Amino acid sequence: MTDTQARRYRREDVVAFRRTGETFGGLSNMAPGYPVMIGDRRVATVEALYQACRFPHLPDVQEMILAQGSPMTAKMRAKPFRSRSRGDWDDARVPIMKWCLRAKLAWNWRRFGALLEETGTRAIVEDSRRDPFWGAVPQEDGTLEGRNVLGRLLMQLREHYRDDPDSLRSVKPLRLPDFMLLEMPIGIVGPVGKARGEWDRAEAGALL
Repeated sequence: MTDTQARRYRREDVVAFRRTGETFGGLSNMAPGYPVMIGDRRVATVEALYQACRFPHLPDVQEMILAQGSPMTAKMRAKPFRSRSRGDWDDARVPIMKWCLRAKLAWNWRRFGALLEETGTRAIVEDSRRDPFWGAVPQEDGTLEGRNVLGRLLMQLREHYRDDPDSLRSVKPLRLPDFMLLEMPIGIVGPVGKARGEWDRAEAGALL
């Protein structure tokens, strides 16, 4: 995503999300119930995965982040180490976020896919109190203004899911140096072959 200019949104025209308990709260990186597997490691939320990706050179910090019981705690435990994020973080953070969202879909195909479908054709906006980069901030006139990079990545994913869903069933690793988790290179993510069928049945059962 190269166009990250600020945009203004009318709340009544968009799907906005902030709290995870809201109708579209599952779009949030903080939403529970959307685990992913990276290799043989279960990661509870996309937020924990994203934060861990800051520190491929600090596996102990990654482990600390992944071990937290809540996504907000994972984010807060990462905060003191932000000055030691991977050197290309400013350039890598958007591709990494896009990869994280694809991993979320690959491992939560029915549930997350259905949620994306429910947004229809409306713009998706993260309603944020103070982050105009990933989200959009409420203005005095009731609009939301910001770059809304997370919302726009979700809209891209929604269109890709509708146009070519099979290509999203697994996620290739990013072509970034040291794209690693816990000292291991990150490979293809997503259930494949027999494991895909088993995971799909388990996910369907959890939704009944």
